[in-house]
Amino acid sequence: MALAGTGIPFSRHTRLLPGPSSGYKGRMGILDPDWLQTMIVLAPLLLLSITVHEYAHARVALAFGDPTAKLMGRVTFNPLAHLDPMGTLVLLVTGMYGWAKPVPVNPLNLDPRRLGDIMVSLAGPLSNLGLAIVCGLLFRVLLLLGEHGVVPMEGLWETVLQMLLLTVGANVGLCVFNLLPLFPLDGHHIARELLPLPQQTGFMNWQMRFGHVALLGLVFVPRLLSNVTGGPVPNPLSLLRSSVMSLAMWLLGL
Repeated sequence: MALAGTGIPFSRHTRLLPGPSSGYKGRMGILDPDWLQTMIVLAPLLLLSITVHEYAHARVALAFGDPTAKLMGRVTFNPLAHLDPMGTLVLLVTGMYGWAKPVPVNPLNLDPRRLGDIMVSLAGPLSNLGLAIVCGLLFRVLLLLGEHGVVPMEGLWETVLQMLLLTVGANVGLCVFNLLPLFPLDGHHIARELLPLPQQTGFMNWQMRFGHVALLGLVFVPRLLSNVTGGPVPNPLSLLRSSVMSLAMWLLGL
């Protein structure tokens, strides 16, 4: 990934949300006996969440004057255009984390460049926040209809309510996770553009050397320490996501 302003297009490598086993203390991924059932339930909402996220990056880049993603067929709601085979395989096997295809962006095409870069980076997480709000409101409406006997609170409607709530959680997680100011997440692009120009090179040098290491540490070290000590170890990412999720549920009256 090249620094913005070098004239070399760089890719916005956004991660998938923490997977279905990210908060699970037992077996993970395909080792989980309920793995197949879990993935059947979660696959549609994962596809929806990731597709919305990547489409938003590509569409906002186009709005700010960069047609690179459009020329590569990324301004689309077709999930196949955004899925990365290896990232998808990692998610299925581990049940924890994976990634989508990077959305190609040439910052020299963005006008204005710095604002454009910030907005392109924000577009993905904000689109997931918007999707979480929409699904949360739908959940609230159906819940009220069920309480008044308009729709049954069992069978198909119960499944719909569960899917809506899962979609809220997944998209809140995706929004929070991608706003972390660590390479290769969207947050590090935003943080870079908010810095004075003389400080951006040093910031990106640190990110390229240590950003992914710090990210992996946040993701895996608490779990490893928990396995070693045999007791619970606070996970900063889980605590942050839970706090934002609690706030979102409170705002939605859930």
